[in-house]
Amino acid sequence: MFDYFSNAYSCFFGILISLVSLSCSNNPATEKIQETTKYLNHADSVKYLGKETCRNCHFDKYETFSHTGMGKSFSTANQNHSAARFHKDSILFDSELDLYYRPYWKDSILVLAEYRLAKNGDTVHKRIQQIDFIVGSGQHTNSHMVNSNGYITQAPFTYYTQDGKLDFPPGFEDGKNSRFSRQIGLECMSCHNALPDIVMGSANKFEKVHNGIDCERCHGPGELHVEKVMRGELTDTAIHTDYTIVNPSKLTAELQFDLCSRCHLQGNTVLKEGKDFFDFKPGMKLSDVMNTFLPKYSNSEDEFIMASHVDRLKMSTCFLSSDKELTCLTCHDPHISVQVTPKEKFQKTCESCHQEKQCTEPVEKWGEMTCTECHMPKSGSIDIPHVRITDHKIAVPRGLDKEETEDLKKFLKLYCVNDENPDKKTLIRAYLQQYERFEQEPKLLSDVVVMLRNAGQSIEYIHEWLHYYYLIQDYSSMVALLQKLEEPKVFEALNKSSYENVDAWSAYRLAVAQKHVKNKVLARKYYEKAIKLAPFMLDFQLEYADDLIRWNQFKKAIPLLESVLKENPLFEKAYTLLGYSYARIGEFAKAEIMYDKAIVLNANDLQAKTNLAGLYFMKGMKDRSIELLEEVLKRDPKLSLAERMLEEINKQ
Repeated sequence: MFDYFSNAYSCFFGILISLVSLSCSNNPATEKIQETTKYLNHADSVKYLGKETCRNCHFDKYETFSHTGMGKSFSTANQNHSAARFHKDSILFDSELDLYYRPYWKDSILVLAEYRLAKNGDTVHKRIQQIDFIVGSGQHTNSHMVNSNGYITQAPFTYYTQDGKLDFPPGFEDGKNSRFSRQIGLECMSCHNALPDIVMGSANKFEKVHNGIDCERCHGPGELHVEKVMRGELTDTAIHTDYTIVNPSKLTAELQFDLCSRCHLQGNTVLKEGKDFFDFKPGMKLSDVMNTFLPKYSNSEDEFIMASHVDRLKMSTCFLSSDKELTCLTCHDPHISVQVTPKEKFQKTCESCHQEKQCTEPVEKWGEMTCTECHMPKSGSIDIPHVRITDHKIAVPRGLDKEETEDLKKFLKLYCVNDENPDKKTLIRAYLQQYERFEQEPKLLSDVVVMLRNAGQSIEYIHEWLHYYYLIQDYSSMVALLQKLEEPKVFEALNKSSYENVDAWSAYRLAVAQKHVKNKVLARKYYEKAIKLAPFMLDFQLEYADDLIRWNQFKKAIPLLESVLKENPLFEKAYTLLGYSYARIGEFAKAEIMYDKAIVLNANDLQAKTNLAGLYFMKGMKDRSIELLEEVLKRDPKLSLAERMLEEINKQ
């Protein structure tokens, strides 16, 4: 992979590995590292080299790690990685959308057929979509992703390994099936992947994604370490610390937790101002880069989400009684899959503190059971169905009747798992994000407005105020804030491109606000600002084009929409708008092509079908027009435009 790793160097490294224990060693550290700044590979200039480079010296760990959940966390869609067992009856049905889904292998390619059946059994819609990536090791699930010119979205099917069951992914059930449009952003991708190459100014466009987590996610970028070893400078890591690479076992307990928490602490993650998901490196304090928040409810002590290992462990008496030194590494070797780790290893960990079992169960009931089977039981997480995982809150079992307590469950507050005292702005952002992304709990907004008023209205809090007003759709207050802070100054302040697109989002929200107060000039100004800052956020361009169409500026909307579809040919919503724009300037043949493409991609695009019915009528295809309109009204009887069109056509 790298030119300087010739066979000679590989032999040279093989000799080195037999002479000295390098920094991936599990040898106990003689001292814990307190100062994170000592690590030389924290510098932004140090390059990541990839796991194949590490393999040259650490072949044994490379081999075992490749079979762990982390090593298998992401892959191109291939049968070797897939844990799924598909057969002719592997079919999902969404009754809300009246759509069926059937995944199958076509030679070596995984595809998903989305289709609709008429009452007589005829197929009246069929979309065959290639699946490009599998996410998840298969220990619990395999979910699936689609790549369209780098834009990665989630497909509407997941295989749940433990139950051997095909079902919709979390968040796609109960009428919430977003089909192929759920964007996979950097936060999600970076926890299933070596550091992916995302395109700045996008939400989900990637230049490159890698197969699984790799060595440098836990040890930091390896360039300096490789250069040091190649110079023949060796460190006996059983005694000393090699500061060119991070050995997690030498970190303090809290820094170990920070490292694992980067991905094994799922929740509402808020980046610190000016930071992004690439900024955290092993050995750093996580709270210097990001904070993760979870909601606290009454009567919910035994509920947990899939990736809540750190949060739950820190609730344990065992952790608190260990002077907070009990960490993930106490029980887990990250280089070896938990699936092949002997139960005795976990049992010996328990017995190292509990030499005498003080168990209330009779001895004869113990049998072959281990401590963890009772005190860390497997159960379902509240966020992912068909999955049973180990609860990392070590506790004495108690009989909590969930049915009795469910009605008493009440939202209390958000709390930060990795920082006891998050700063005011981070806390405000956490509340806003929780409301927007996870749950529309009214108390979130009532709490956040108190915090915002205490912070005051200033440029420093412009993003937070705009976000709040946008969520409650108070566009006049957004415009008033803009005037109070002086519009030219605000416009000038929104000038930073970032992976999170913070300034671009504020510009977009201001454009929407100006549209609602009928100020087309400022709306256009802020749309164009948002698009300049985030040129690959296609939703911004789509919304702008939609407003240009409302303003009868079709010749300005058309090139914008054509550009969007050239960038992402699977961006369904753009086809209908482009078809309508073509029709309004008299290019009916092009309009029909666009409507047809929209309907092929989305059988429930009722606007495209209504508009196409109008074109059919113009072409003298009255029967086909009526058929389409009747189908539309069957799906949505309240669609007034289709109803009026059908009435007019039937009169003629």
